[in-house]
Amino acid sequence: MRGRLRAWLRRTITYKWARRIVVAVIGTSVLLIGVAMVVLPGPAIIVIPLGLGILGLEFAWARFWLRRLRETATNVVNRVRGRRKLEPPP
Repeated sequence: MRGRLRAWLRRTITYKWARRIVVAVIGTSVLLIGVAMVVLPGPAIIVIPLGLGILGLEFAWARFWLRRLRETATNVVNRVRGRRKLEPPP
């Protein structure tokens, strides 16, 4: 039983899957720490995009949310500076 499990793991767990698992674990940890910093003292504004950036290395949904966060931040900065909202390209 043990030998079959090891053989199966060697066949299926490749570098690609190992990298994906490591990125998922580290990115999720950083993202959760950032979410915790929303209520705890700390730089949540910096840590949450960092966690999304790490997750964005492997996952499309994280890239989507990071892009959306950037657009929102740009719009907020432009509103504070008194500029008009930039329209996204078609």
